[in-house]
Amino acid sequence: MSDMKPLDGKVMLVTGAGGGIGRAIAMEAARAGASVVVNDIGASLDGQRESSAAAQEAVAEIEKLGGKAVANGDDVSDPDGAKAMVKQATDAFGRLDAVVNNAGILRDQFFHKMTFENFDAVVKVHLYGTFNVSRAAADVMREQGSGSLIHMTSTSGLVGNLAQANYSAAKLGVAALSKSLALDLQRWNIRSNCIAPFAWSRMTSSIKVDSPEQEERVNRMKEMKPEKIAPLALHLASDAGADTTGQIFAVRNNEIFLMSQPRPTRSVHRGEGWDVESVASHAIPALKASYVPLDVSADVFCWDPV
Repeated sequence: MSDMKPLDGKVMLVTGAGGGIGRAIAMEAARAGASVVVNDIGASLDGQRESSAAAQEAVAEIEKLGGKAVANGDDVSDPDGAKAMVKQATDAFGRLDAVVNNAGILRDQFFHKMTFENFDAVVKVHLYGTFNVSRAAADVMREQGSGSLIHMTSTSGLVGNLAQANYSAAKLGVAALSKSLALDLQRWNIRSNCIAPFAWSRMTSSIKVDSPEQEERVNRMKEMKPEKIAPLALHLASDAGADTTGQIFAVRNNEIFLMSQPRPTRSVHRGEGWDVESVASHAIPALKASYVPLDVSADVFCWDPV
């Protein structure tokens, strides 16, 4: 039995898998023995539909390696599209063991310039997309009595970044949604986890380069290959990952991080209760030492990836 692969017999749906991280996970999943539904609507970075060739090309490459895959061109932001891709998985392969919610778009703007349309579009794909696909998959997984939901979050949401209110809100929403799924679905052995990936992809290629420091940072990011994200995603999809749920990980080149989740860090108590003056003179001075600084992701992950 030594030639057993970690995902033998598993069926995985990967959204936004025509390129970048999604494609890398789909390819590696197929190599690890999974049958893969490769979803991609062939959209430009900001979400305009272009062509469905990317998903077809990924499927052709998987088949060339001797793997099994089908292409899907449905839109994650449409609940019926999500149902259709899950149905395609069960029609083609008979079951659905893992979902990687990876599809995403970017429409970066500073908040004072952000339009409703650009906020709405990004939240629809990332947050609603994650809900739609997970919701459709949950029905199949409940019936099976098992499943793994893997969602892409971002340090833009977990820590913060400039000019990404839409993306940050959606990605922190995904982390909270994942925790709720882990709680609500545990009785059916369905687990839910997040990965915040650092990798050079179409999404990060839109980072504005307006200084030598920024250029250097982007060049470092180019070294971070999307394939580096795949091993953790495959582990979470496999039986070996069965006891991991409700967690948030980050992957940066050869580093894997477990991210913290909000918990109280400090408290103050006053027997007689608070008024506006005592909040100013007592509560805030006592709590101030533990304030979270106004930092961005690059301030927290400030050392070079190894």
